[in-house]
Order: sequence, then C-alpha cells, then structure tokens
Amino acid sequence: MTVGLGLLVHRRVGGTIGDIAGDALYAVLLYLLVALIAPRTRRPVAGVIAFAVCSGVELLQLTALPRAWAAVFPPTELVLGSGFDPRDIIVYAAAVAAASVIDSAVTRVFAGTSSGNATGRPPEGERPV
Repeated sequence: MTVGLGLLVHRRVGGTIGDIAGDALYAVLLYLLVALIAPRTRRPVAGVIAFAVCSGVELLQLTALPRAWAAVFPPTELVLGSGFDPRDIIVYAAAVAAASVIDSAVTRVFAGTSSGNATGRPPEGERPV
C-alpha cells in the first residue's frame, strides 16, 4: 500500500507538497522494510536504521552516481533519487519518527487484546489450543 501510494504521489502530486509527501512515504517504506526483515528489532532501532539508509541515499545524490544509473535504468531514480535536497533529511527524520510512534501504538493496542502474559505465552498452567 505504501509503494502504491508513493507511486501515485510521484505521478499525480507536484510541487513542494508532492516532494515532501513522496519523501515521507519513502522513509515510511524503509521503516516498514526494516520492521519486516527484522521483526524483533525495537522500534527506535528500526527507526534509526531506516533514517540512516534514507540519509545515506540522500547523501549519495551529492555524487553523479544516481543520475548515471538512472540514465541506464530509469526506475533507479525512484529508489535513489536524482538531486540532493537537505530538506529531505528533515522529512525523513519526521516520517520515521511518526512511523515508529504509530507502530508502537498499534502494537500496544493489539498486544492488549491478545491472550497470555507480557511474554506472549499463555498463563501458567494453561496450554495453548
């Protein structure tokens, strides 16, 4: 859903709003990928990893590499971008922080509705069905 929304924003929303929304969705996607690949990672750590990757990609744009790669294979531009913008780093930080907070809140809600104790195991003396 995040990728689809990101592509929609990329194609349909222009200007500063589209740029910021696209960057935010890119950061949220990276946060979700970290959480999916390493589900036991604490949310703040997943956020730091996602932010580091986003920032690294943004800093890579200071070189000519992303443009050169996009010239050979145009979809590369969707992943690596094309031009450095310091505002993007701020957007990445805000989006990753928001994703981490929302992830924590959703997890707490679902954890409160599950049976068992804080370890996820059934209470002592009970067997799972």
